[in-house]
Amino acid sequence: MDNSIFSKDIKNWRNSLKKLPFTSNPFDCDKLHEECGVFGIFNHPDAAAYTVLGLHALQHRGQEAAGIVTHDGSQFYSHKSLGHVADNFNTQPVIESLPGTSGIGHVRYSTSGGAGLRNVQPLFADLSIGGFAVAHNGNLTNSFQLRKTLVSKGSIFQSTSDSEVIIHLVATSTFSHIQDKLIDALRRIEGAFAIVGLTKDYLFGVRDPLGVRPLVIGKLSNGSYVFASESVALDINGAEYIRDVEPGEIVTIDKDGIHSTKPFPAEEPRPCIFEHVYFSRPDSIFKGTSIYRVRKNIGVELAKESSVEVDLVIPVPDSGVPAAIGYAQQAKIPFELGIIRNHYVGRTFIEPSNKIRHLGVKLKHNANAAEIKGKRVVLIDDSIVRGTTSLKIVDLMRQAGAKEVHMRIASPPTTDPCFYGVDTPEKDQLLAARMNVREMAAYIGADSLEFVTIDGLYRAVGEENRVTEKPQYCDACFTGEYPTVLTDKEDNNGSNQISEMK
Repeated sequence: MDNSIFSKDIKNWRNSLKKLPFTSNPFDCDKLHEECGVFGIFNHPDAAAYTVLGLHALQHRGQEAAGIVTHDGSQFYSHKSLGHVADNFNTQPVIESLPGTSGIGHVRYSTSGGAGLRNVQPLFADLSIGGFAVAHNGNLTNSFQLRKTLVSKGSIFQSTSDSEVIIHLVATSTFSHIQDKLIDALRRIEGAFAIVGLTKDYLFGVRDPLGVRPLVIGKLSNGSYVFASESVALDINGAEYIRDVEPGEIVTIDKDGIHSTKPFPAEEPRPCIFEHVYFSRPDSIFKGTSIYRVRKNIGVELAKESSVEVDLVIPVPDSGVPAAIGYAQQAKIPFELGIIRNHYVGRTFIEPSNKIRHLGVKLKHNANAAEIKGKRVVLIDDSIVRGTTSLKIVDLMRQAGAKEVHMRIASPPTTDPCFYGVDTPEKDQLLAARMNVREMAAYIGADSLEFVTIDGLYRAVGEENRVTEKPQYCDACFTGEYPTVLTDKEDNNGSNQISEMK
């Protein structure tokens, strides 16, 4: 075709672009990773078992480590392991080693500075007023500064996690009651946090004043209450969804029931919009809205904004499926599973030899060639981060005989790193920070490439458009407009030290 992306000039251009310093690990799925999920339960005889189930449902939010802390009325118990929940909490002896009627759990990813068993949460400390355990989803953007101050005053840190700062702030607070100590500590931290915590007397859940990270409340049939990062962790336990913990709210659960306080100055909420795009499971409810429905809506917006004449709509599995369904329905183009994902290849797959390393994505994805050969296809994916996977997926379609390969992305270009609890590459590793859309299309080898607009994304989540002065969501990864002060980043000449703490 005229002006083909594979003309001689464009081929040379693409080859030169490939030499840019982007990470290209064939086992890196080239997605932004949510760093953790949290779960908590109070007053249930099978607290540990229910926590394990909750963490199973939240496994997609963190696949490097998991931990649980329980309390039996007299003492605390803990079990932490690297790896998946199913590999480490699936035996009766482990469950029996975690007695008690209350518990909290955590699954996590780590960034470059945070791997290792000592950073696995929940974190626990014996304070002067009793045991205190916390599990944290998010990132503190002033943790380095707080850590330096605490160390100078004699605090001894056992991990490199920013979450440990919270424990030290609680421990050194001059207030006498644990709840007052917690409020005092939380007023000193900046950034994003959804926290579940456990003491000998109660379970608590809290979100930062902007509500960047999610946290929901559920109730079991026996009257026990549950906290979770997503509603799917309630579903697996048969808990009824009650409501979200509100931004800036501390919800406490004890023997007398459920209590709420809002000790922070009121702010306009800015929940993470990427929960809608990718992080949350499609069967979750976020801000009272079905994630699956929103992702279909994004596909509808994509079709309205950037339709292309093709024969098939193909999702990049699995996260591109709902948007591809919406796109196909709106564009009235057949939807087909043109890419089949191998679900049994994980991050811990054997290290390949150099001889087979170039196979890359084929270890995880294979083309359904019988459906693709001779067809014009449009691929629907949720995002492009470094672009390495997109490049290989497009090549996969070419090798399967696709006549044309177009790509549509169910989020705006990811131009900036996240400092609020998401494992994001440095800015110069983000493809959209280095290239315009035409250059990105050439890099991945697509005949055309388009992204949903920021207003299209907002329409998909139920807003008329993005309010420029005070956006309804945190969308900094698309706009570079961060809703909080980035104290550690600014004090370290712009280096991304914030994310290294998690």
